[in-house]
Amino acid sequence: MEFRRECDEPCESMSPSSAAPEVLEPNHQTISSELEETLSDKSLSFVVRFRRSIKIELSNLLPLAGPAIIVYMLNNLISIVTQIFCGRLGSFELAASSLGNVGIQVFAYGIMLGMGSAVETLCGQAYGAQRPILILLGQKPAIASAAAVFVYGLIPQIFAYAANFSIQKFLQSQSIIKPSAYIAAATLFVHSFFTWLAVYKFGWGILGASLMLSFSWWIIVVAQFVYILSSDKCKKTWTGFSMLAFSGLWDFLKLSLASAVMLSLECCYYQILVLIAGRLKNAEMSLDSLTICMQILGWVFKISVGFSAAASVRVSNELGAGHPKSAAFSVLIATLSCFLISLFFAILVLTLRHVISYIFTDGKNVANAVSGLTPFLAMSILLNGIQPVLLGVAVGCGWQAFVAYVNVGCYYIIGIPVGSLLCFKWDYGVKGIWLGMIGGTTMQAFILLFVIFRTHWNEEVEKAKKRLDKWEDKKE
Repeated sequence: MEFRRECDEPCESMSPSSAAPEVLEPNHQTISSELEETLSDKSLSFVVRFRRSIKIELSNLLPLAGPAIIVYMLNNLISIVTQIFCGRLGSFELAASSLGNVGIQVFAYGIMLGMGSAVETLCGQAYGAQRPILILLGQKPAIASAAAVFVYGLIPQIFAYAANFSIQKFLQSQSIIKPSAYIAAATLFVHSFFTWLAVYKFGWGILGASLMLSFSWWIIVVAQFVYILSSDKCKKTWTGFSMLAFSGLWDFLKLSLASAVMLSLECCYYQILVLIAGRLKNAEMSLDSLTICMQILGWVFKISVGFSAAASVRVSNELGAGHPKSAAFSVLIATLSCFLISLFFAILVLTLRHVISYIFTDGKNVANAVSGLTPFLAMSILLNGIQPVLLGVAVGCGWQAFVAYVNVGCYYIIGIPVGSLLCFKWDYGVKGIWLGMIGGTTMQAFILLFVIFRTHWNEEVEKAKKRLDKWEDKKE
């Protein structure tokens, strides 16, 4: 995947105020210096400068975040539809499908998303410029056995993940997001219909549900790749398969490995909490209530992930274009916007706490258990209004390795041990698990906020330039 940036003179000699408009292929958009010039204009009062800058940044951020949110939410809805169909079969099937999904999330999703985020860092800056395991882990044999059946159907999905995340990040780094949204929307309808057929008409049960989930992900992958091949917007950035893809492969692998570790630790954290819940006395009820809350959290989380993707693109684009003030301002606006939206959904969840579980299952006991967890769900929604955006900034700057260390400390030294103690030693049950999760996430958010607040953005611009120069040398 090659990005070409045309300018008449070396980019480092062009200041934000004097830079001539640059031609950025493929979709003929420029990384405008308007925001940088506005933030640097000392002739304007602070209030006027801030108001104008907000307007400019929102006009750049929202067209990226809006379609990205739709893409992620629709993709997540495909998984939620699968869980709903399994839940309608019974609470046991819901627990089994939830536990089976853990394996895929732990061993595939985080790794593939991490590889994709390495693509996002490089492309963005360039464009700016199984059953036995579950039983051994202490899960109830009956649920673990059913979970294994569900996992068999998800095996093709692993390979779809591998292609999908790199394709999506390739498109997002060029601000090409709407096609992915249209594809995801169409796939959601196809998935719902075929899952209904597989589960209820053909009687394939949870295996049929997982097979249809894998099939739907492959629809998304193939459709997006066809778009890349056929769209005029990608003709300059996608020139076909080439051996050049293997040039500088080791440097890319180092960056993608850091990304994979960063995001795998993130994904594993939440899935390990589900595994812990499976060890409780009333495992089926614990898994059902925690899974429903996690599905709701995951769906709202996609809003934050959409802003995270937008923030990553904005920050990497501005760094690549040599606009340090614009990069810092993008972080501020993305974080505030996402937090306010998350606050709305946290209040909504608390308002609907007694009825929200009936989307997934008819069990009254499950509904009561979910209602008791909604205060923790609301707190997590608020935290997730900040944390993913900060991770997006980290990806845009190429800080994946640093964030991996932060994740280890906050999640695996603090969050999981504290949650386990509260759960098993002091008998807080699922609430104890969640309190540990909230503690780890809070610590991570404060560390990232502190680091970003102290970031010297001029230095990040230089780092981005050096990274791009290094890759350009590799290409030549």
